[in-house]
Amino acid sequence: MKDTKLGYSRRDMLARAGGGFGMLAFTSMLEAAKNPFAPKVPMEVGGKAKSVIWIFTNGGPSQVDTWDYKPELAKRDGKTLEGFDPKTGFFPGSVGGLMKSPFGFKQYGASGTWCSDLFPKTAMHVDKMCFIHSCWTGSNNHSPALFMMNTGTTRMGYPCVGSWVTYGLGSESDSLPSFVVMSDPLNRGLPKGSAANWGAGFLPSVYQGTWLKPSGTPIDNLTTPASLTPQRQRAQLDLMARLNRESLAGSAIESELNARIESFELAYRMQTAAPEAFAIKDEPEHIQKLYGVNEKHCGHFATQCLTARRMVERGVRFIQIYSGGMENQQSWDGHKDILGNHSGFAAESDQPVAALISDLEQRGLLDQTLIIWGGEFGRLPIAQKGAQPGRDHNPHAFTVWMCGGGVKGGYHHGESDEIGFKAVIDRVSVHDLHATVLAAAGLDHERLTFKFQGLDQRLTGVENPKVVKPVFA
Repeated sequence: MKDTKLGYSRRDMLARAGGGFGMLAFTSMLEAAKNPFAPKVPMEVGGKAKSVIWIFTNGGPSQVDTWDYKPELAKRDGKTLEGFDPKTGFFPGSVGGLMKSPFGFKQYGASGTWCSDLFPKTAMHVDKMCFIHSCWTGSNNHSPALFMMNTGTTRMGYPCVGSWVTYGLGSESDSLPSFVVMSDPLNRGLPKGSAANWGAGFLPSVYQGTWLKPSGTPIDNLTTPASLTPQRQRAQLDLMARLNRESLAGSAIESELNARIESFELAYRMQTAAPEAFAIKDEPEHIQKLYGVNEKHCGHFATQCLTARRMVERGVRFIQIYSGGMENQQSWDGHKDILGNHSGFAAESDQPVAALISDLEQRGLLDQTLIIWGGEFGRLPIAQKGAQPGRDHNPHAFTVWMCGGGVKGGYHHGESDEIGFKAVIDRVSVHDLHATVLAAAGLDHERLTFKFQGLDQRLTGVENPKVVKPVFA
């Protein structure tokens, strides 16, 4: 039956309205294709983190020498660990007895958290920090363990956490990369697996991490050639965009072409924004002193942590900072001389990390910024024999702490056994950890998917991982 005033039936009206809603959705899809970094509404109510800063302690720090105090090790120092499989680590021929920590431990804060002498400045913030002592992973080898911690699988070629977060949330900056990575600046190399640790995998390539060069100009081609005026550069970009979009109009939407268009535009905007964001010397002297920018032992890491804070202020979504380089003693991989190895890397990072927490808090940014500290696995409670004993790899237990972003301060989740060998209470897998990080950013790990090879792929796989809900305030 037709409405005599409108000239069409109620069925026609519903069909037209439905088509209208469909066009609205299609318009939204086109807008997303045009700007893949447009800010998106979080999926899960309660997620507070607008940005994530991941301090990746590359090489695998020892949990029993840092944040997981085990007095039983001192009682059983030198004794054989009965039933130990020497292939648990990477050097089965160098297995020694149980080894007490060479570092002292003290309690800090109202929470009474036990902390190693390695971190006197960071330890002052324990009542803001949330510790997960029961993490475990499936590989005792650096490269696959790094891929696992970064991408949720031990194989290369999969999207990393930063790519998933920026895919899910977009960016709040239109003139800086949404996801940046800073590696060791002291000629100690990239982490094993290199750029595959911050790749976008099967996600559109715009979501891969932007690696900042550790020395010199952080990003190539930030300076416009003198012969190229702003007007000429803008005209060139407009011409390229028009030609690319004309090609796109004649085919299905193709993510690589959109990524190329967006990369040109972002590079253009970055020529103005990025130099200002990296201008650490513009910071007040007391802030540079807080971080230790001019201190020889920690200045390089201080600069990276201060850069991270400046990026958070400017809307960058995900920042990853690698402490340590590639080879054993060039990272937290303390196979030899655990005392010297961990003392050195802790001295580089303790003051800058503590300053980052203080600085974000005083600017009102800590509640909306999630800081993560941790490596790809832990280390064994037994000695790796040598002139100066170290510790071999341990996939069965390690500690990760988080701060800000809505997590519960002064809280300890899970436990390893009495010697720190295996996670035994409230065990947290890498997929559980990833689900929790996504939840902190307001993302539901089960709904954050991408169609690839006919399947709805997700960061957390299909093994029924769980968000560690007790860590949230």
